[in-house]
Order: sequence, then structure tokens, then C-alpha cells
Amino acid sequence: TALAGIWQELLGVERVGRHDNFFELGGHSLLAVQLSSRLSQAVGVELPLATLFARPVLADLAESITEQLRRAGPKDLPAIVAVSRGEPLVLSFAQQRLWFLTQLDEGSTNYHMPLALRLRGALDRVAWQRSLDRLFARHEALRSVFVAPEGQPGVEVLPADAGLPVTKHDLRDRPDAEATLLDLCREEANAPFDLSRGPLIRGRLIRLSDDEHVFLLTQHHIVSDGWSMGLLMRELSSLYRAFVAGQDDPLPPLAIQYPDYAAWQRQWLSGERLQSQAQYWRETLSGAPARLALPTDRPRPLQQSFAGASVPVVIDAALTGGLKRLSRKHGTTLFMTVLAAWAAVLSRLSGQDDVVVGVPSANRGRREIEELIGFFVNTLALRLDLAGTPSVSELLERTRRTALAAQEHQDLPFEQVVEIVKPPRALDHTPLFQVMLAWQNETVGSLDLPGLRVEAAGEGFDQVKFDLELDLGEDGEEIVGSLHYATAVFDEATIERQRGYLLALLRAMVADSGQPVGRIELLSAEERGYLLDDLNRTAAPYPSDLCIHELFEAQVRKASDAVALVHDDERLSYGELNARANRLAHHLIGLGVRPDQPVAICLERSPAMVV
Repeated sequence: TALAGIWQELLGVERVGRHDNFFELGGHSLLAVQLSSRLSQAVGVELPLATLFARPVLADLAESITEQLRRAGPKDLPAIVAVSRGEPLVLSFAQQRLWFLTQLDEGSTNYHMPLALRLRGALDRVAWQRSLDRLFARHEALRSVFVAPEGQPGVEVLPADAGLPVTKHDLRDRPDAEATLLDLCREEANAPFDLSRGPLIRGRLIRLSDDEHVFLLTQHHIVSDGWSMGLLMRELSSLYRAFVAGQDDPLPPLAIQYPDYAAWQRQWLSGERLQSQAQYWRETLSGAPARLALPTDRPRPLQQSFAGASVPVVIDAALTGGLKRLSRKHGTTLFMTVLAAWAAVLSRLSGQDDVVVGVPSANRGRREIEELIGFFVNTLALRLDLAGTPSVSELLERTRRTALAAQEHQDLPFEQVVEIVKPPRALDHTPLFQVMLAWQNETVGSLDLPGLRVEAAGEGFDQVKFDLELDLGEDGEEIVGSLHYATAVFDEATIERQRGYLLALLRAMVADSGQPVGRIELLSAEERGYLLDDLNRTAAPYPSDLCIHELFEAQVRKASDAVALVHDDERLSYGELNARANRLAHHLIGLGVRPDQPVAICLERSPAMVV
């Protein structure tokens, strides 16, 4: 009963049946984590994700949970409780690592989270500002600033009535409105935050006409993440609808705040639990390649550049349906299936069968923090094994095991994992991995505002943290997203080819899950023809009635002193090489060798071999 109730809540359905299957219920990794956290609270059982994936039918899963309760009884998990605001507030592990990184590059905008919206219709500007102020008051994370009077950072929270700062611009009746709008967008994007003073969220409301506005919202990543952006959009919609209608704040009060979670995290992730997670990552990533040797269009700069661009990725409905069937058959989520394909493409491009891919994790395994805005997201380094010519089925199984094990050990912050593994460090690439796959599980909401049509106003994707970032998610019957890339090392045409390789591999996986992954044809007919035919059209006119030694002697007569051969520090001219070859020829003739008679040689690569 508890299991069915949790499923109904998570899926938003009226009922589920005993024989419903996790994979047929749209199962994905985030859903599995949420189910596990709710079960822990409801019946006191920690549900390993591997158990859910091994027993995806609800009745079988309930039986397994019941048996676990009989054997060990329910467990009480430590609750996240509010801490005193009279004592110093601590940073979470994620905040601490990001605070440190910002100290290395003060004034950087690399960790900004921008949002640009175009609002068409009658905007109630008073209700809009009131909604933003209420959000600012509601979430302490948005009001947090980070001070370090003695070098050790701590958290201070700005007053709830301070209000979210919004700069207003009126461009009505200005002939240069669009040009000015672009200038304001650039100005907003390039304005740094002061972490010690805050606020670390700000807005700009730009009025283009009576019924058209552009709203820019910028947050620092240290107080927010992708999931938080979805929460912010949903809560902003609810608040604005209520305030426009003359109603009060409709949002329920929050039992805890982000600083409470940060204090709990430091207490919970310690001792044996910390050692267990550290040992897992130490063993898993030991000996992993420091760099994925992808072929690039340009030499890598000495220091990593964050300049980026993107190409769209669309996996059509027919292929998406096939991938869902393939995933159900092999007990994987869509994310795991696409991850397996992406790792196979990277392996083929790099020539490496040991591939590490970064994967963002929402890291919200506790029910209490699902409604909190804050910096929770963590990054997992998934090491995929493609050695031994695995079949599609075998690679899916390897990927499933890897992904589930990583999810079970997702609490240790990425920077601590790096310190534990101690990979070679360099300024020109990120440690452990340089390629990421992010899967969006409908965590980012959209604004639903009365009397307004809302659309994204931002253009392009001009910053990346890694060489390649594949960002995908389900959109109706399709999988859509973008492949972002570092423009310092890749050209757009190269990335478009990589997108084609991924789609070709996915289609082949659906067609035959028994075939070896390494033998799947990735090249299109056009590219194959270019590589094999066009590039090999090197025919040139030459005296075809002469033998090769006669052509060589003609070159000797033409340029006897020109360098013909270089080996280490030794150089031979055409004349010298010809003289040595003639001496050897006369020696062989003296031994009885005649024209067209083969003579074996046994030599290392050297000038003597060429002679």
C-alpha cells in the first residue's frame, strides 16, 4: 500500500496496479531515487537502486521490501532539522568547492546561471516585483552571502525584507530599442557578483512597449542549480497568478532551509559512510585515463577556454520508441541506453576502450529538500568499459551496473572525489573527464502567467565547462536537446558529424542488440565516399613508360645535391643515395643475381633499408 501510494504521488496518477512495471511507468534514474527516499521515510527501509532495477514489477518489489523489514526491521534515518541562526552557518560541500574556485578567478562569469524571457501581454509590474520579492524572502539560499574574515568561509543570510534587486529600463519609442536591448543583455551577462556582499540573484526588466517586456534573471551557481530553476519558475507562476488576482501567498511554508541541509550534510557524510563512499570512488577510478584523446580541429590551448557553441540534437519519435523498447528489454533507463551509445561513439573516436563520462546528479535523495532552491547538484564520473568487443546487450548491462553503482555513491562531492583519486592535473583540461552527458527529467518548469505569452529570449550557448556536453531529455514522443562544444578545439562541422555518429549507432542498437558494438557502421555513405574515394584521388601524370629506378636516376641528374633521405641526424642527398644503391647492386650482380629475381632483406628501418 505504501509503495502504491508513493508511485501515485510521483507519477500524478489515480492508481497503479500490482503488476505495473517500473520501466513501463516511464522509469528513469531520478524517479528511482525519489522512490527510494520516500520509501525510507514511509516504512524505514533503504532501497538500493539495484534492487528496484532487478525487481521492477511493483508486487515483486513490495515482496522484497517486506522480506527486508522482517529480517532487519525499520530503520530511522536522521532527520534534517532547523539549526540555530544564532550560531555560524556553514557552507555545504558543493558551496565550499565553488567558493574556492571563484577565489581563483575573481570577477569571472563562468558560474552564472542566466535566464532571459520575453513577456508579451499586459504585465502587472507591481505583482511581478512582489512575486520576485516573495521568492527572495522564501528561500534563504537566494539571500545567502559568503564571508571569510579569517580565510575560512561562512554563510550570512540577508534580511527577508531586502527584496530581490531588479533594474528597470524603459525603451519605449526609442528607435534603437533592439540594439540597446542587446547592449543591456551583454552588460547583464558580463557583470560579476560579489559573493561577500550579494545578493547573488538579480534581475532586469526591460520595457519595449506597453505590452512587451524582456526579463533577465541572473543567479550565481553557488545558490542555485538546474532543479532550483524549475522550482523558481513554478513558484513564480503561482505567486504572480495569486497576486494579480488579489490573493495572498498560496505557497506552503518551508519546514527547513538550505543552511539546515548544509549543517545536516556535514554531520551525515562522515565516519564510516564517508569512508565507504571514498573507497568506492578510489577503486572505481583508479588507473582511469587522465584524458579522452578525441581528435580535434585545432591544438588545445595551454589554458582551458570556456567559449562554446552548440548544434541541436533530435531523436525522432520512431527511434525514441525503439530505444524505449530496447531499454525495457534490457532493464535500462533511456538515459543508460543513450549513455552506452555515447560512450561507444567516444571510444571509436578516441581509440580508447576505457572512457569516463561526467553525469550531473540532482543529489536530492531526501524528500525534505525537493522543494528547496539551492546548490545541491553533484557530478558523477562514470567509467564505461568497452574492452573485449562487447555486444550491444553486454554494453547495456555494463552501463547499467556502472550507473547504478555511481548513484548509490553519489553523496561524495566531485571535488573530494578528485582529491581522493588524484588524477594528473593540467590547466588545459578538466580532471577525470572532459565530456559530459546531462539528462533532463522534466525538472525545469515553465512560466504560466495569466494574460501573458512567455518565450525564451536568449540566443545561442556561448559557454561550456567541458570539451563536449550532450544535453538531452524527453519532449513528448521525441528525445531532444543540444550538443555543446568548446570552440577553441572543435569546428561546427566536426560536431555535426559526431551527432550523426550517435544517431547511426542508436539506430543500429535498436535494429540488432546482439551485434558487436565495435563493428557498427557509423559513417554515412557520403562521408565514407569522401574518405575512401575523394581523398584517394591522387592520380597525377608521370612517365609511366619508365621503371621506378629510372625515374629515381632522372631525379639524381636533375638535383643530385637535394636531400633525399632523413633519419635522426643523418641526411643523404639523391646523389649519395644513388651511389650507395649502385654499389649494392653491383655486389648482388657479382653474387649471380639477375633482373626480376627477388632478394630478401632483413633490416631495421634505417637508411640501409632504403638503399
